[in-house]
Formats: sequence, C-alpha cells, structure tokens
Amino acid sequence: MQINPKIIKSHFEKSMDKYDENAIVQKFLAEVLADKTASIKKDYDKILELGCGTGLLTKQIKEKLNFKSYTANDLTDKSKKYLNKILKNYTYIAGNAQKIAPNSKFDLIISNAMFQWFKNLDEVTLKYKNLLNKDGILAFTTFSKENFYEFKKITNLSLDYKSEKELKEILEKNYEILKLETYKKTMNFKTPLELLYHMKNTGVNSLSKSRWTLSEVKDFCDKYKENFRKTTLTYTPILVIAKKLD
Repeated sequence: MQINPKIIKSHFEKSMDKYDENAIVQKFLAEVLADKTASIKKDYDKILELGCGTGLLTKQIKEKLNFKSYTANDLTDKSKKYLNKILKNYTYIAGNAQKIAPNSKFDLIISNAMFQWFKNLDEVTLKYKNLLNKDGILAFTTFSKENFYEFKKITNLSLDYKSEKELKEILEKNYEILKLETYKKTMNFKTPLELLYHMKNTGVNSLSKSRWTLSEVKDFCDKYKENFRKTTLTYTPILVIAKKLD
C-alpha cells in the first residue's frame, strides 16, 4: 500500500502538537539511532536529517554528535517551529525527501522512522548515495513486515514494509552495511479505541486514506476484541547504518 505524500503531510501536521507525548517508540529509536551512529563516528562536517518532524532525533544528534553544518528536511514548514528551539543555525528544506535537491553533499544523512513511507527504496538509497561525500554514512530506522500486525489483521491496511533480508539486498548495491539491527516493542492499551487515538496522534492514521465513520470505528473495536485477548500494538523497527561504496 502506498500513500500520497499530501495525505501524510496533512495527517502529520494535525498530530504534531501531540506527537512527542505519544511517540514512545519513535523516541526510543531516536536515542538508539544517535547512540549507534556516534559509536561509529562522532564528528561530521555536514549533516542532513530527513523527516525531522518535531525534532526528536535532532535533539539526540545535537547532544551526541559533533557537526559544523546542519540541514533539516520535512514535508511541512511547521517543523521549523520545533527546530528553532533546538538549533541556532541550520538550513531547512521543505518537501518530499524523495525529491529534494540540496546544493551540497553531506557526510551523514540520517532519518528516524520515515523510510517506510518511501515508494522505491532502490531509487532513494541511490539518490542519497549521490548526496554523500566519500565514505559518507546513511543511518536510518524503519519497520519490518510484522509492524502493526494487529492493526493489519483487522483492517488489511499496511505499508509496503521490507524484511531485513530485502533491506540488506537493496542496500548492498551501493553501501557497506555497518549495522543492521531489529527490535520489537509492544505497546499496551486499555481499549482498541485508545489504540486508534495513539495511531492518530503519531500521524500513522495516514494508513487510511479517508476519515473513519463512527460505525467503522465501532466495527474495528468489535473485531479487535474478537481477535485479541489484550489490546496491544506491536512495533518491529529495523535500524540501519551503512557507508557509501565508491
């Protein structure tokens, strides 16, 4: 399933003010991604962050990495409101991360919980290779095929998630993989409705192209209770750090 970037932008803009308090898994991934990247290399001249959102990863990068120049990207200009509280000097590029055309190359391109939205990972990872300097690093988190399996079982809605094997095959064409790690995080909720609100407040309701009616919400809640004893939502993140091949 592929989603129009305009739909993603609209849903994320609406969720941004409540994002940080709900994005428990994304916050964990931001911390791990910054830590793992720093363990390989701490000093970078130029960094490009894709899909900066409310700055969860930006805060971690500022704390754990050293850089001379910072460029941030997101679909919406609203992200600047959050980044202005974190960074004093940075360049901002609004737009689809698959199509941006920065006027310089970078030593690190980094992104948290965004690559799952891309239509063609072969194309975008090649694009980012061409935006990296020699020995440049691409670091990102995404999600595997088992992500949100409870939601998918009820609705049959899912993104085109890649398996660890598929990611490896795509990346090895242009990168040396330095780290590829998988995680599993299960969130617990009191009710299926609370689960849906969690997804809405993290912008993940972009999985659905239209607003749900009350009857559709009720139907989801009823089916969830029929299929599962406990109300959980399973995240299955993948962390990747790779070095550009010559």
